[in-house]
Amino acid sequence: MTEMAGERDHDLALFGATGFTGGLTADYIAANAPAGLRWALVGRNRAKLEAVAARLAAANPEAPAPDLLVADAADPTALARVAESTRVVITTVGPYALYGGPLVAACAAAGTDYVDLTGEPEFVDRTWLEHHATAERSGARIVHCCGFDSIPHDLGAYFTVKQLPEGVPLTVNGYVRTNAQFSGGTYHSAVNGFARGRQTLAAAKERRAAEPRQTTRKIHSAPARIRHVPELGGWSAPLPTIDGTVIRRSAAAVDRYGPDFTYGHNLVARHLATIGGIAAGVGSVAVLSPIPPVRKLLLKAKSPGEGPSEARRANSWFKVRFVGEGGGKRVVTEVSGGDPGYTETSKMLAESGLCLAFDDLPERSGQLTTVASMGDMLLTRLQNAGIAFRVLEGG
Repeated sequence: MTEMAGERDHDLALFGATGFTGGLTADYIAANAPAGLRWALVGRNRAKLEAVAARLAAANPEAPAPDLLVADAADPTALARVAESTRVVITTVGPYALYGGPLVAACAAAGTDYVDLTGEPEFVDRTWLEHHATAERSGARIVHCCGFDSIPHDLGAYFTVKQLPEGVPLTVNGYVRTNAQFSGGTYHSAVNGFARGRQTLAAAKERRAAEPRQTTRKIHSAPARIRHVPELGGWSAPLPTIDGTVIRRSAAAVDRYGPDFTYGHNLVARHLATIGGIAAGVGSVAVLSPIPPVRKLLLKAKSPGEGPSEARRANSWFKVRFVGEGGGKRVVTEVSGGDPGYTETSKMLAESGLCLAFDDLPERSGQLTTVASMGDMLLTRLQNAGIAFRVLEGG
């Protein structure tokens, strides 16, 4: 962080606390705030912010009370004031490709650390192209994908690599299972992401052309294929989310992944027909989303602030199994937790913000992955917060 960052009014500021996931993040921070935390809730409607603050005070009377800052996500001047007042910004306001750019710009310029929940490749690539160099100069750490996309996968692959020999080629495959429902915000981000397919491809191509190439180490994607995996009790298929890309970027940034690293990211289902149904559903949305009238209908199907009941969340879970091989050793690890889309995501996001604000971290800046920016410190925080990282075989 810059010297100026140490003189600021707040340790962290949370955008989006009046929404569903943002509200859960505020709840978690209030319930787990370190003594003396100086924090703020940020939004465009003061009355709604006051209602959130009152709810937090009633649930956690001893917690530090947040300041309330009024700022619109489209107002660069207001965003600059917020960024300059805090050491870390947490935001749940998406879809990020539509609403997130000005806040990243403000944080990069102010030397303010930034974390979000995006799983949108176009947004991540665009912010690298537009703000990475500024953040490097200012000392800001821009860390995307700090929820279920992609913390269990990024830190889980890192945890797996740490069980394998150093200095040798490594291969890791991840296998995801969950019974959770998607949030309205995630659904809207997905629909808008599919609608912006051409822009997503263009941003990725532009970043590949601009980003320095890794010359001393090799990073690969595992071959994509559908196959039966008896040891997992079902079928696996490539999962084309942002998670695999994030893991490979961590591998490119951190030498511990070895001289030659390969990663594959997969969905696991008990029956092949389930994978076929998921592929058909996602494919239909991908084909229809670029058509404006149809996209409008799709977006009406679920509200951005909508989420499952507390009872439904209590019965939701995720498990990500990793199989790692290298140097003659094979390990199997697992990351597991409760409801991934809300309960655990708000926990991961809040702990990421607290980690950036308070922990002794690597001297890096610019746009970074969770492993490259926080690594072992965030891993320890999440384990202490109840997310399990276990070695199942080969430890």
